Order: sequence, then structure tokens, then C-alpha cells
Amino acid sequence: MATVNYIYYSDLLGTMFFAISGAMAANRRKIDIFGATFTGFVTAIGGGSLRDIFLNLRPIWVDDGNYLIAIFVGVFLSVVLNNQLDKFSRTLTLFDAIGIGFFTIVGLQKSLIYESSIIAAVILGMFSAVMGGVIRDTLMNETPLIFRKEIYATACLSGAILFVTLRYFGIDDNINAFLSALLVFMVRILAVKFKFSLPIVGG
Repeated sequence: MATVNYIYYSDLLGTMFFAISGAMAANRRKIDIFGATFTGFVTAIGGGSLRDIFLNLRPIWVDDGNYLIAIFVGVFLSVVLNNQLDKFSRTLTLFDAIGIGFFTIVGLQKSLIYESSIIAAVILGMFSAVMGGVIRDTLMNETPLIFRKEIYATACLSGAILFVTLRYFGIDDNINAFLSALLVFMVRILAVKFKFSLPIVGG
């Protein structure tokens, strides 16, 4: 039960951080409050909804109003604190990195609970994390981060692989989830800071 609660609250936090990320992207484009709310909403629920559909589940935000509250709180914070947050050039990257850290591990754990194979669960964890950002960037008419040179989806895969490895060795799921989400966050932030990237085909 404790693990299930951890997954639930982590999912809510990830939803809020992705809502902030989506709304901030819209704010930077001088889009109105409705557009910012919409962008925050689809960024927050996009990856998780697609994951649930692949797992043959009804997307959880449809039945659980707490997810909508988390989204609106995220949008509200991005609007009220927009000027303060926008002073930091890396703020959008920060919230996005936190979001993918949470969503990767939550998506992985949920996939394992519903008896996905380990490989499929790792992929679904990554998919949960990156698709919200893909939708956000597409709406903003930008090349999605997953297609840019800086490491993004690979950060999610590294955290997911760490989680299944530590789980194999019997590490407590709560500690494991924290360490694995932290790895995703650190890999992503370091990739941005030092411009790490994977080799380009034909480059």
C-alpha cells in the first residue's frame, strides 16, 4: 500500500511540474491565459494518458479530480510567478527535468503493476515521460526535445534501467524510486549544462 501511495503522489507531483513546464512555454510565447492553461494541461496528461491506453486502462485523470487540481495549481504558479521564474534561463529545463524524472519511474512502476514485461515497462516509463514534452513542443511549433541533440529520452531510459536493476537486488521501492528519478534529473541537467549528446547518424 505504501508503494501504491508513493506512486500516486509522485504522479501528482510530476503532473504539476509538467503543467508548469507547459504553461511556462506558452507564457514565453505571449499566449493568453486560456492557451497557457491548455498547453499546461496537454503537457501534463499527454504521456500518462497514452501510457494508460497502451496498458488498456482508462486515463486516471478522467476519474480522479486531484490530477486536474494539480494541473491548475501548476498553471496558476506559472502565471503568478511568471516574472520571477522567467528570470532564470534554465527554469523551464528544470521543471521539465523534474517532470520526466517523476513520470519515468511512475510509468515504469505502473506498467510493472499491470504485468508488463520488464523491457516493455522500461519503454513505457520513458514514453510516459517524453510524450508530454513532445506535445508541448509541437504546439509551440518547436522541434521536440526528444529529436534534439541534447540527451533527453536517454536520461529516462537510464533511470528506468537503474530502477529495474536495483529492484532485482531487493532495494526498497521507495528508495529505489527516489534514486532512479534523481538519476534521470541529474543526467538531463548535466546534459544541458555540458551539452552532452549521443552520436549523430551520418555526422
